Amino acid sequence: MTPCVSLDSFVGAIPLWLPLLGLGQARGRGPYAVPPDLVGANDIRLDLEWHLLIKYSRSFKVKIMVKFFGFVFDFWVISAISIAWCLVGTSTAIAESDKEIFVNTSLPILDRQFPIYPAEAKLTQATLSPQPENQGRQVSLNGRTFWAPWTIESMGASGGFRTWISDVSLMQITGINLLNSVNSAKQPIEWFSQVENDGLVTRLTSQYRYLDITDFAKKVGWQMSKEGNILKIITLPAQVGGIRQGQQEWGDRIVLDLDRPTSWRLNYVDKPTLIPKDTPDDPTKPTPDDPTKPNSQDKSAVADTQEWLIVVDGKLDPAWVGRTFTKGKYLKLLRVESAAGDRTYIRVNIPLGWRPMIFSLGNRDRLVIDIRPDYLVERDILWNPGIRWRSQYRNLGNARFPVFSLEVNPRQSGIKIRPILNNPPIETRTAPLLKIAADNRAIAAINSGFFNRINRLALGAIRRDNRWLSGPILNRGAIAWNDAGEMKINRLSLQETVITSKGDRLAITHLNSAYVQAGIGRYTAEWGANYTPFSDGEIIVTVDNNQVISQTPGGAADKTKFPIPKNGYLLALRSHQTAANQLAIGTNLRLETVTIPADFNRYPYILAGGPVLVQKSQVVLDPKAEGFSNAYVSQTAIRSAVGITATGNLLIVTIYNRAGGAGATFADIAQIMQQLGVVEALNFDGGSSTSLYLGGELLDRPIETAAAVHNGLGIFIK
Repeated sequence: MTPCVSLDSFVGAIPLWLPLLGLGQARGRGPYAVPPDLVGANDIRLDLEWHLLIKYSRSFKVKIMVKFFGFVFDFWVISAISIAWCLVGTSTAIAESDKEIFVNTSLPILDRQFPIYPAEAKLTQATLSPQPENQGRQVSLNGRTFWAPWTIESMGASGGFRTWISDVSLMQITGINLLNSVNSAKQPIEWFSQVENDGLVTRLTSQYRYLDITDFAKKVGWQMSKEGNILKIITLPAQVGGIRQGQQEWGDRIVLDLDRPTSWRLNYVDKPTLIPKDTPDDPTKPTPDDPTKPNSQDKSAVADTQEWLIVVDGKLDPAWVGRTFTKGKYLKLLRVESAAGDRTYIRVNIPLGWRPMIFSLGNRDRLVIDIRPDYLVERDILWNPGIRWRSQYRNLGNARFPVFSLEVNPRQSGIKIRPILNNPPIETRTAPLLKIAADNRAIAAINSGFFNRINRLALGAIRRDNRWLSGPILNRGAIAWNDAGEMKINRLSLQETVITSKGDRLAITHLNSAYVQAGIGRYTAEWGANYTPFSDGEIIVTVDNNQVISQTPGGAADKTKFPIPKNGYLLALRSHQTAANQLAIGTNLRLETVTIPADFNRYPYILAGGPVLVQKSQVVLDPKAEGFSNAYVSQTAIRSAVGITATGNLLIVTIYNRAGGAGATFADIAQIMQQLGVVEALNFDGGSSTSLYLGGELLDRPIETAAAVHNGLGIFIK
């Protein structure tokens, strides 16, 4: 039987037949009527009467009361026969819908997004300066506070306000899905049965992209208010009335039956595991960092599952408290808990490296949780005229790799690309990319170069504003660029020579580098105010205004700080007594500096990684030529990479473990970058360092799983 309408649909039709009675136009939809504080002064207040419709329909009669220009109209409508017909038809439709969700494995879910968000009420962003009264960076949603930039705009003489929330944050704290888009001025969204295909209006600032949620909030019955620098949102109370599970060919499905749409979040439960921690990062022997393939030298047991927590802002029906659920094909554990504040906790244990895929359905509101190896939701969003955000699968043979990317047009007006470091400098020198990007006020970023995990100093080239903050090592690959939109990727070396007044030529092995070997290291003011010897027995030569002014034994490693002159540099002589004899006090010096390739010297910005993956659209992988060990070359891992497309755009990419398997090898990522259309590509530091940032949030992983990094590549909008 085909139902006439569901009860909600009948109620939603009130605005259609009410004007026929001469009573004007109404806003709202069934039991989701607009709360009183969100109804305009000229709107007809139907929220109470619509709730009465649901209440009295059980007795097969309905009393409608409408206040219109001071007059109260009341009347009875709907016969018992029509109500019964609707109820029977609706019941049939629900039964058919339930059957479909567990039988039809081709359910159209690939355009839906599962948000990833840290544990409840956990604010981990950088310390922020006070904000004006009309904006803030915290949202209280149903009593829990989250990081989410927002702003309120007065409509001026017309009265009223418009409320804007950062798009990625909105997605992550409410479960709203950001749909594919080709117009950066409008962002289509979906939340249960509410679909805004025309899109919410967007507004871009230097750090965030905001969505105007004012009208959407009215439609779904959200109450919004401001208390200080916190935006408070209260959604209509919901109830979780049922929980069902079933196995599919591809994995396991869990369905939550709701009585109305409600907000939800996916949380990573950060529990200690027995996976070996990162070890010191010798640049010739970088550490494996793939949870599916721990260090083969470690014989201890390894955790093979991970717990995730789905928080639903809805009260759990008491009948489901303490209910036992069965294991599934991949689902190791399912536990349901009733939490304070009318919340429901769904805990799942699934294979390590996987994530639950979660999406909502309307026309009887349900939340669907799928446990499957191919958990990624593909999307393609023109986020800004110069930034395109994509998440997609890329196939190599039978392997499917989840790939997150941002394509940036460096020639777009207002867009700048810069190396970013932990700022302001602190003793640890490293921080999560989330913090580094926020502190530098970047709109987007990716982690970049390698670093030593003991002293947390960079291992590779970092050049900013023509100043070498860290010099190249081991002929490693690097990307160079300028503000004209020109970019280049190649292996890079820096040759420096100190020439004495007697004509002696002394080769500098490294500039401002934490990579230590016998020879001469040079340290300038870009390194910092002081230099502390890395090895025992160094001889420290101080050069000021191109003249040697002192020569001092360095003593034991990591003990003594030597000041670096502002108009000169220090030379650290390591196992090089001959050079000490040639650098007597009073000796005048001249410095020659050459980059190889030579044209790299004309680029003010450089970041190193390695190895180089693609040149002239061809794979040119040769890790040994860049000092990488055989063991490192053979490893699989989560990866970060950067490329230059045929159109001259910058592509920053993170690649995660193949569906149901291990991470990518260098050969894998080289081929994936080829598929993405790059003509040149470079590998960046990977594993736990891998992070892709956009608009105040990480796009590719829970923030708890992202390690601290030394540097990154930042995108700025001026």
